[in-house]
Amino acid sequence: MTAENSPNKYQLSEDQVAFWHSVQKFCAERIEPRAADIDTTSIFPADLFDEMGKLGYMGAPYDPDWGGAGCDAVMVCLLLEEVSRASGAVGSSLNAHISLASSVIANHGTEEQKQKYLRDLTSGRKIGSFGLTEPSGGSDAAACQSRAVRKGDSWVLNGTKQFITNAPVADIFVVTARTGTESGSKGVSAFILEKGMKGLSTGPDDRKMGVNGSPTSQVFMDAVEVPAENMVGEEGRGFREFAQTLDRGRIHVAALAVGLGQAAMDAAIGYAREREQFGHKIGEYQGVQWPIAEMATELEAARLLTLNAARMYDAGLSIKTEGAMAKFFAVEASLRACSNAIEIFGGYGYMRDYPVERFYRDAKMYQIGEGTSQIQRMVIARELLGRFNTKKETNT
Repeated sequence: MTAENSPNKYQLSEDQVAFWHSVQKFCAERIEPRAADIDTTSIFPADLFDEMGKLGYMGAPYDPDWGGAGCDAVMVCLLLEEVSRASGAVGSSLNAHISLASSVIANHGTEEQKQKYLRDLTSGRKIGSFGLTEPSGGSDAAACQSRAVRKGDSWVLNGTKQFITNAPVADIFVVTARTGTESGSKGVSAFILEKGMKGLSTGPDDRKMGVNGSPTSQVFMDAVEVPAENMVGEEGRGFREFAQTLDRGRIHVAALAVGLGQAAMDAAIGYAREREQFGHKIGEYQGVQWPIAEMATELEAARLLTLNAARMYDAGLSIKTEGAMAKFFAVEASLRACSNAIEIFGGYGYMRDYPVERFYRDAKMYQIGEGTSQIQRMVIARELLGRFNTKKETNT
């Protein structure tokens, strides 16, 4: 969201506007100047996360009773959009911390679990990681092969998680493991693990196309023994708990995607106003004007879809369809914006001296993470067809 956009355009409250401006200032001063270096070095910027913890960003969506900032869903989307606009890597790790790991504990954990773990996460004293995906699972998230076997007052976990954001730097892991004999999503439970537990380890940092500086790796559980009270929610309902987390997480990824798309468009507009070819600014040419117009239109639509889903969530409404729509549309719009920005920059756009190639590499991650675009299509279609069938049966 650019500074030129009037807050009234999006019908933001005074509190939302004040929060948005404070986030913009922090991102412009502290994150954006370091974004290229974070990408080049692939080093997790722990100091920035410490700062965000002190500002309340690490616990933005959560109740102040548990150390959170009490932000509504709209404010969280504004936060993630601006952070991602400054750095896709920082945005990705922040999202995994607040939208995934912390969310499961906040929504399904006991009071004791919140006291012991959530406060450390919302304050930023500890980094959270969310372990769902497995090497053989991919988009089939219910195909959980990790196992948890009861042993007296403990559970013993064995298995491997794949592509886990923040794993190399995490202190608290929320993971799934199969506790029952049922197939599919049934019989999967959620557990809280802590760094340093015997048998818990992470692999080397994944070498990725983008979001470098947001570390991901495998997580290995080799007979990790955890107290029974570390199970989150009901036994056998872990997948359902994670699925609810992903519903809201999709609007957060949509916000991240909009932020990167906005950064690409801002860069393209700035370049088009300065670059001269054949005696004219390239922004005077229709071939440059049209893709910029398309970027602006699609990103505005993506932002509105995202804010609408966030407001629905705040109103207590189901966002399964709307969240999937927002993520699907936003990530595709973001990728097109980033691709068009590279073309507007021409040869320079392909060079790492300019930021637009980084925007493209980072945006590609959002098309994959928390459900690919193909999965979002399936979610949307199944929800609509399910509603159609229900309506048809009712009418007959």
